[in-house]
Amino acid sequence: MSSLLRTGMVIALAVSFTTVQLANADHLKQVSTACELTDLEGNPILELNELKGKVIYVDFWASWCPPCIKSFPFLNQLEAELKNEGLHVIGVNLDEKLTDAQEFLEKFPVNFSIAADPNKQCAKEFDVMAMPTSYLIDRQGNIRHIHKGFRPDESKQLRTLVTELLLEDSNSSSDVIKNP
Repeated sequence: MSSLLRTGMVIALAVSFTTVQLANADHLKQVSTACELTDLEGNPILELNELKGKVIYVDFWASWCPPCIKSFPFLNQLEAELKNEGLHVIGVNLDEKLTDAQEFLEKFPVNFSIAADPNKQCAKEFDVMAMPTSYLIDRQGNIRHIHKGFRPDESKQLRTLVTELLLEDSNSSSDVIKNP
């Protein structure tokens, strides 16, 4: 076990989750096979269910979203530090004009995957209600954590949730955790 994951486990035990609440297990939802994403030029790319076996951090964002600007450095850091542990970060853009997303990314470069949801089908499947909204998906394709919005002081808590999913045995599952 890497020292990063060991440290994450210690942090997980020490952190108090004040903004995250446990939800009913019946809210556990598999990632939809109808969720097809494109690149920013409109070319089909992967489907989320193709990433089964990895922990996926899906972040729905838009260029007009101020908290999205703040979340990108955190997502870059997560991808860089935990990619080799099995994490895959995907930013799903919901701008009406993809050129807005491209201009945003020129100002705020990323090292994680960027996709577009041109028909907003994925956003509907995930029931996105705020910007940004993040979904942590376990190795079996279950949505385990939902987080609306982003404040830099939440990054430690989110990192702990990701680390917990990375540490889980690939055959186990737990309840969904949502923020209020």
